[in-house]
Amino acid sequence: MIRHVVMLNLADDGDLAAVMQGLAKLVGQIDGYIGFEHGPNIDAEGKTPDYPYGFVCTFRDRAALDAYAADPRHQALGGRLVAMCRGGGNGIMVIDLQVPAS
Repeated sequence: MIRHVVMLNLADDGDLAAVMQGLAKLVGQIDGYIGFEHGPNIDAEGKTPDYPYGFVCTFRDRAALDAYAADPRHQALGGRLVAMCRGGGNGIMVIDLQVPAS
């Protein structure tokens, strides 16, 4: 499985709820996209104060992550996120973790 972790350095969160809803709706519509969670970063260790919000997508495998990345619905939602972040795409941190299936 792949966990696609995305942290956002938001300049404007006015459209954030709609984008999160849109990403959640894609679960099951893209083959292998099997989970979505989002929420505020509590930054318990004080290491990521510039990233107040994030989300995690779960994919069956790398092929599913690649399909998600290429999907025009995801790309449109991603464009909206870029517009909301400080520095555009530079305000988005992405980490892709390969984890054992649970």
